[in-house]
Amino acid sequence: MLFSFPTVALAAHSWETVRMERLGEGKVVSRTSEIEVRTLRGTILVYTSRPTQVKVFSILGQLVSQESLPAGVSQLSLNTHGLFIVKIGDMTCKVAL
Repeated sequence: MLFSFPTVALAAHSWETVRMERLGEGKVVSRTSEIEVRTLRGTILVYTSRPTQVKVFSILGQLVSQESLPAGVSQLSLNTHGLFIVKIGDMTCKVAL
């Protein structure tokens, strides 16, 4: 018998740059001196003080998004519920949407 697990469609999810004020709207997930990760209604918000590489994985390890982010605030709208692993530079955190 085969089991199937709900997965996030692996269609291209792209990050977009947003205003700094948007960062204050989300719930803090993880923070360092150079990086902050927040969530807000199906969206992952990331602040980074310098350009950096970000990868988002489903809880099953499937790559959902991989991109180089500029310094500032960027968001990835997934419009789904679930657990995701976000790896930004040397920081890795679990995000619940």
